[in-house]
Order: sequence, then C-alpha cells, then structure tokens
Amino acid sequence: MFDFTLPSLGADMDEGTLLEWKVKPGDVVHKGQVVAIVDTSKAAVDVEIWQDGTVFELLIAPGEKIPVGTVLATLLEPGEKAEAARARKARAAPAPKASEAGRLRISPAARKRAEALGVDVARLAGSGPGGAVTLADVEAAAAATPATTAPADRNVEMRRAIAAAMSRSKREIPHYYLLETIPMARAQQWLAQANEGRPITGRLLMAVLQLKAVAAALTNYPEMNGFFRDGRFEPVAAAHIGIAISLRQGGLIAPALHDVGKKPLDQLMRELTDLVKRTRAGSLRSSEMADPTITVTNLGDQGVESVMGVIYPPQVALVGFGRIVPRPWVENDGIAVMPTVVASLAADHRVSDGHRGGLFLAELRERLQRPQEL
Repeated sequence: MFDFTLPSLGADMDEGTLLEWKVKPGDVVHKGQVVAIVDTSKAAVDVEIWQDGTVFELLIAPGEKIPVGTVLATLLEPGEKAEAARARKARAAPAPKASEAGRLRISPAARKRAEALGVDVARLAGSGPGGAVTLADVEAAAAATPATTAPADRNVEMRRAIAAAMSRSKREIPHYYLLETIPMARAQQWLAQANEGRPITGRLLMAVLQLKAVAAALTNYPEMNGFFRDGRFEPVAAAHIGIAISLRQGGLIAPALHDVGKKPLDQLMRELTDLVKRTRAGSLRSSEMADPTITVTNLGDQGVESVMGVIYPPQVALVGFGRIVPRPWVENDGIAVMPTVVASLAADHRVSDGHRGGLFLAELRERLQRPQEL
C-alpha cells in the first residue's frame, strides 16, 4: 500500500483545496492519470498520479483545504489484495481503550465532512478498522454530489502568491542580467517560407522558433536548466520550458511545455496553442505546474523592446524576448535596416556567472541565424 499526497505545484503553493475526486475506491489507476482536481491560488489544476495502483481509500473530502504533503488517499500496489490490506490495517490499529467502549469511532476528515453534509454519524455503521466510520461511509450516506469551492477572490489570492514567489526570488537568488540584440532577418525569411500555403491555423509563430532556439542553446549550457534546492544545483536533461502566460482577468501563470528540444516545430506550435488555451480556461495538469526547468517570457506583443525578468524559484534562469523592431545594422561593411529583437537573460549567480551567461546568449543568437536547423 502507498500514499498519494498533495504535490507542490510551484514555489508559491503552500496549500490547496480539493475540489473533486476523479476516482473512487476500487478504481485501477495508471501512471499519468488525473485522479483529482485541486484549487490553488492561481488555477484549478488536474492532479496526476505517478504510480500504478488501485484506489483503496479516499482520506480527504472535497471542499477541504490541506497543506502540501497531506496524504489524500491510500492505494494498493499492483497485485495487492484489498482484504489483506484491510486486515493489516486492522491489526495495526490500536485496540480501543476501555473508556472508549461504546463510543463512536470516526476519522477527523469523516466527522468534518459529515458536519458539512448534515449527516448524523450516530446512525452510520462504520466499515473501517474496529467499526470506525470512514469518509466513504459518510459520502455514501449523504449520496451527495461532489462539492465545488469557488475562490472568494482569485485575483487577490493570485497577487498574494505571485508576491510571495517573487519576494522569495529577490530575497534568495542573486540575480545577474545580460542583454543581447539579435538580428532576425534570417528567422523571419525562413518563417515566411515555412508558412507559405499553410492555413492561418497551421502557421508557425516566431515565439515557437525562439522557444526551440532556447532549448537548443541549453544543451551546451546545462547550468541554466534545472533547480537550486537544499543548497545545491540539480540540472535537468530535458528542457521543460515554462511559458509565461498572462490571464485575461489579470495575473500570470507559467506552465511547462515539456521536452521542447526533442519536438518538431509543428508539434510545438500545436502544443503551445493548446497550453495557452487551457491556461486561460483554467484547465492545467499538475505536471505542467510543477515541471518547468526554465521560464521564457515574451512581451513583444505588449510593445516593449526588452524585458528584465525575475527568476521563478527553484529555477535558476529566465529568458526574455521583446518586440521585433527595425534598427540600423552594420553588415558586410555596409549599413542596412535590420529587424532585431533584444533577448535578455536573468540567471542565478549561485549556479552560473556572467561569462557563461554571455556565451549562452551568443549561442541563442547563432541558433536563430540557422532556423532551418531548429
């Protein structure tokens, strides 16, 4: 038997509210399956499980707010029998004291749920160890539909969460910043040719080219990709790039686009479109919230020429792109008008230094001069 706990879905998450179970006792679950929906300060997130098993008992009721790390449910290992697990649990349970004889045995979660649903627990026959009333007993008695909790003011909670994460970043991470102006004529020409004959919905955006170039540059500068935890850097081989996405109602979320370096541009375009759509609809998965290894923010469509970002802990770097603007440019001993973009790097001085950061930006610049290789 193993526990399923509430995962941390970002540095700004200390607790969450269980909105809905997507499984019930007896259901077989598989790695990557969504088993619950949890409301964070930013969004309602589909929480996945990362181990095969069979749901044994749900310990938390919908509507409850719980800290990160709380055991939400217990599950049986593949091949493990419920009867045997139940017998082991009964043997492990302490015998009731004489003073408790005749007293109703009920878990705190079940009692709280019963109070919320108006269930008279004295009338219930418990199915738990020693006849204890379980959460499942209460739910069955109430025959209630899952409750949903509407955040009182999500915008206030989101600003609080962003403030906490960014304050921690500026307090703990010694940032350094670098800027590089990158010529974009070759990238624009290649993109125009690649989009010829495509329907509007199938066209590639410059943002996808930039994301792929960032992932490609990371292969030679792994110290920009990973986490700083417990006083040491943990590099990550795959580039799970967090995409900073502004929400229409205000606020910001940066979910992960997974394995950017390994995917072709067409697939990345489809997945980016889907990610933006689901983020703004409030339909994200827990892995998308927890996995980003570096963040990319693009404020070009907001009209700014450059952006100096704040690293999202425990990540160690953030890449920013401004808008593409024409500038005088010296090339082949002549002056021409060149479309350019300012790429910025905010990096953690505990992990890298300006020399390596500068080389990373130079590599990013060169990758964007060879868009056909991305």
